[in-house]
Amino acid sequence: MPKRRRAALLPSNIALLQNLIRRDPGSYKEEFLVQYRHYATQKEILATNPGGFHDTEAFLDQIGFIAQVCTCYPNETKEYPEDLADLLRKHHTVLPVELREKIVQSLVLLRNRGSITSERLIQIIFPLLTTTNSKTFRKDIYATLVRLLKHANRNTKAPKLNRTVQTLLFTLLESSDGAAAAPDGLWAAKLTRELWRRSIWDDPRTVEIMKQAALHGNTKVAIAGVSFFLGVDREREKAERKKRGLVDEDNSSYASSDDDEGDKPQVAGIKHRIGVNKKTGKRARKLEAAMRAMKKKGKGAALPTQLNFSAIHLLHDPQGFAERLFGQTLSRGSGNKFTLDQRIQVLNLVSRLIGVHKLSVLGVYSYLLKYLTPKQRNVTQFMAATAQASHDLVPPDVLSPVIRKIADEFVSDGVSAEVAAAGLNTIREILTRNPLAIEADLLQDLTAYKGSKSKSVMMAARSLIGLYREVAPEMLSRKDRGKIASMEMSATAAAGQAKKLQYGVENIVVGIPGLELLEQWRKEQGLDKDDEEDAATKEAEDDDDAWNIDISDSEASEGGWIDVESDIEYNVSDDEAGIQEHHADSEDDDDDSDNEENAEEKQPEAKRVKTEGAVQTLMATKILTPADFQKLEELRTKAGLDKILHGGKAAATTQHEDTVDATSLLGPKTGKANKMERMAAVMEGREDRQFGPKKSKKDNQPHSTTNKEKARKKNFIMMIHKRDVQGKNKKSLRDKQKVLRAHIEKQKKSKGKR
Repeated sequence: MPKRRRAALLPSNIALLQNLIRRDPGSYKEEFLVQYRHYATQKEILATNPGGFHDTEAFLDQIGFIAQVCTCYPNETKEYPEDLADLLRKHHTVLPVELREKIVQSLVLLRNRGSITSERLIQIIFPLLTTTNSKTFRKDIYATLVRLLKHANRNTKAPKLNRTVQTLLFTLLESSDGAAAAPDGLWAAKLTRELWRRSIWDDPRTVEIMKQAALHGNTKVAIAGVSFFLGVDREREKAERKKRGLVDEDNSSYASSDDDEGDKPQVAGIKHRIGVNKKTGKRARKLEAAMRAMKKKGKGAALPTQLNFSAIHLLHDPQGFAERLFGQTLSRGSGNKFTLDQRIQVLNLVSRLIGVHKLSVLGVYSYLLKYLTPKQRNVTQFMAATAQASHDLVPPDVLSPVIRKIADEFVSDGVSAEVAAAGLNTIREILTRNPLAIEADLLQDLTAYKGSKSKSVMMAARSLIGLYREVAPEMLSRKDRGKIASMEMSATAAAGQAKKLQYGVENIVVGIPGLELLEQWRKEQGLDKDDEEDAATKEAEDDDDAWNIDISDSEASEGGWIDVESDIEYNVSDDEAGIQEHHADSEDDDDDSDNEENAEEKQPEAKRVKTEGAVQTLMATKILTPADFQKLEELRTKAGLDKILHGGKAAATTQHEDTVDATSLLGPKTGKANKMERMAAVMEGREDRQFGPKKSKKDNQPHSTTNKEKARKKNFIMMIHKRDVQGKNKKSLRDKQKVLRAHIEKQKKSKGKR
């Protein structure tokens, strides 16, 4: 039988034709046109009867073939991308699953080859998210969109493509909102959240999309938007930590990427091999290089994440957003379309907006009053929202009823210790943000619980006392003020600088607190004298250089004698003469006597001014080094000033976070645990437990196996002639009796111990 030529196989072998066209497009143009005409015929048949089309496999091969080689014949295939787009747009509901996937893959391939733009590809496949009924197809389109945007923003941002997609998302949310309130906008919220979590989108336009989703008429879309503002930043940080290979906070396990695991040098294995093999300089240098690589990789993994603003901070109009969200969801006119858990989520977001941006939404506090009862389900969530919604710009008259309600409902002798501790902790969180929201009488009544027998109640009351020792000790009773706060009050009263809390006035820290301690320590150590000597030496050298200037030039620059009047005070600048002369009339004897009488009264003020002058001089003339700051921290701790800044226990009560953990309001748990808690603790302890013989630390390190371990893994045929195997059959009767007697004695000893 004669051999068939390769050209005869081309019409039926598409893979071979594709390879040949890539090598020489001009020579195989006729064969390509034959396949393209066949594709056009099959497309017309499919458009006529899409449900009865049966030649799917051949059509799949033709679509893939043309997508691969269309760049070789751009003029002949210029209508090909639009043909695929029309097939998807018109017949995606009846097309087979394989054909739909192949068309999407071909469009993505055309985009990669430059036949169509990314914007056009998104305009083709994005509307199919809401029109198709296939979950698998929607999942494929969603994954394609994410991959496309990730690839486009890999090296640099693609603002044009991002704006196009964001406009489509805005349009989708607006079209699905209204009286019908269709859930189609859920895909817009889902896609935006995923892109934000991957740090692909991080601009204010993305936040505005989710803001519009949170105000959507559909419940699912609105809750998706609310959840974005509450938890997406935590997810983003977790993904960033996982990407860098840092410790995950949830399970405290090292999560490293696949790329990093392959490049990580095994230092322990290298050390073992160097210890076993001959020690040479080359192997020692190899170990040092591996150690340097490990340190470099650890340093890179420990780098902080890039500075990213949270979504709440990027809102354009937080006041309007909070008011609309509260009015549409939590007010009386919103209806009952939201469940209690969903209302708690919305309330949590509104309270965070109020606390972060210091907004004024006074209706929230009256709304919270009806939920602040111990019998309310999830009451700790409402209490945490109350604390988050407090800040120093809220009028104290608005917060006072809330604190009074919490004190009446939660803090009394007739409630349990857990309830009282939750109430006191909630009041402390509110007063940390707004100390003026409570009266002195009520505060002293609450601090009286410091002698409670319950540890959680006692700690909550003491934390309240520690807070007001810092911010307003005059509101506490004398016995609760403490030594340091009382001394500060006496000092400020003697100096006439007693300050009280005022509404709307912020305490601004000027300079570095405690810097006078460092100045005093430097004087005691004589460090200032050394600096002065160095400065004097440098100044003398500058003067010597100045005297080398020709005197005749300086005299020539002068314009003659200057008349000086004795009654006028002259201030000559340092640039001209370096001196300052003061000539004035003598004062009267009465003024001298008055100064002598007021000298004693002005001594504290003069001392304070002198100290401030020394501190200002130190700040202006010296650059503080890390060693200076470390010494300053030690001096603060030694002098009892650690409560002012971030070092002590009292300082922790004056600082607050944007969010309040509802579980932390209950305080430390005391008493016996129930059965479920005990079993949970038991099972938690069994997670990393190893059963069987204990292994040494060397077993966890890389090491070679012993000959005995290797013998266990060998085939029995290889070991049948060994002495250990044949020894049992060749033992004498005397040896067998010894072994049996030893076994019996061992059994008796084990029974006796029992």
